[in-house]
Amino acid sequence: MSGTYLGMPSFPKAAREAVHDVTLRANLRHATHTIRDKRAKAVAELEDWALLREAGKQIKNQTLRHLDRYLEQLESAVVAAGGTVHWAADAAEANRIVADLVKATGQSEVVKVKSMATQEIGLNEALEAEGIAAYETDLAELIVQLGHDRPSHILVPAIHRNRGEIRDIFRKKMGSWGRAAPEGLTDAPAELAEAARLHLREKFLRAKVGISGANFMVAETGTLVVFESEGNGRMCLTLPETLISVVGIEKVVPTWRDLEVFLQTLPRSSTAERMNPYTSMWTGTADADGPRTFHLVLLDNGRTETLADEVGRQALRCIRCSACLNVCPVYERAGGHAYGSVYPGPIGAILSPQLRGIQSEIDASLPFASSLCGACYEVCPVAIDIPEVLLHLREKVAEQGGKGHRVEKAAIKAAGWILSHPAALAAGEKAAARTRKLHPKNLPGAGAWTADRELPELPAQSFRDWWKKNRT
Repeated sequence: MSGTYLGMPSFPKAAREAVHDVTLRANLRHATHTIRDKRAKAVAELEDWALLREAGKQIKNQTLRHLDRYLEQLESAVVAAGGTVHWAADAAEANRIVADLVKATGQSEVVKVKSMATQEIGLNEALEAEGIAAYETDLAELIVQLGHDRPSHILVPAIHRNRGEIRDIFRKKMGSWGRAAPEGLTDAPAELAEAARLHLREKFLRAKVGISGANFMVAETGTLVVFESEGNGRMCLTLPETLISVVGIEKVVPTWRDLEVFLQTLPRSSTAERMNPYTSMWTGTADADGPRTFHLVLLDNGRTETLADEVGRQALRCIRCSACLNVCPVYERAGGHAYGSVYPGPIGAILSPQLRGIQSEIDASLPFASSLCGACYEVCPVAIDIPEVLLHLREKVAEQGGKGHRVEKAAIKAAGWILSHPAALAAGEKAAARTRKLHPKNLPGAGAWTADRELPELPAQSFRDWWKKNRT
């Protein structure tokens, strides 16, 4: 990945600050509870949901096992349909490819469909450095962009904002990005949506270049698929003369029959809808419809390394529905910004450390950003065992070492020696009992364990001595 957000501290530090933000917690609690309750009702309508979930898991596993073959098939189909395929090993290469393609058109601005992949590689910032303005057209992404903010949710990037905050952002910032907000704009949802529609309409009609991601790519025909609810994606995908799609290599599915499973599970698991209001599909280019030029940038950026991990690779099954975020007690209280990545919540806690590595403080802390309650696994439509991957990554972080882990490792080693030597254990118990009045309330060097709890008071007599006195 392109790196963590600049200056981002570890998850515990960021979360500690976030939980004291009363407005943030209220916004998150209301939004996540509303979404997950609606999702539960939508999923309950399907008697075969468990079978669809298992089918999605198996399709993804099969695809990942033969990813090279399906990607080559996809490339051939896209080229045969009139498109051009580019392969990007990392964020820098993907950004360079897209910037060069835009500059080749002679344009200095682009409109964008909401895309996690382009956020992952920092494409907007890379284009800005090349003198190209990238305009987000998804309503929530527009709010984030106008507010010079960061997304905090996979599905609803501005979930941390309430209507009053959005109104203020529109009033203050819209004019500097294009058409200004109407006079007297209130926080009524209809007025906010209309202000965004008027602001974006000018950009849709003027733009010559569109940039998108894709929810799925069908290998057998080279077709790309975008799910969305507002219609902005349809405008970006059909009006510009040039379309550039940046997509992670794991988004491929072998056939249309495989896609049918996800057409059922993704809408219900993400927006609690039986089907998406807008499902856009395109295959290469056509003479009489849509863009005249189509480029597909296939993005690796750590995915191949993740695929090599037999336990961690299941994170690549993710279809970005965000259901795991909406049931996670940690996300609900800490918010998305604390994860230091465009992928927040439980899926971010296992995906970001694998794509970026666990060398940085924030990435090493993410596998521990969980209570391991298992709610995320229960709602995942492709059955990613997130708790299993979290424990797997925690083991890797511990093996890597670090201040806390070195102390823990030394303590475990010392405890192992004492427990395997009965005489030493007995002597330690007696010494601890006789000096119990001198013991501190908090254990030195273990602040993370004892910051919110006191050490238990030792009894005057050890169990070993009690047993000798009363049972022998």
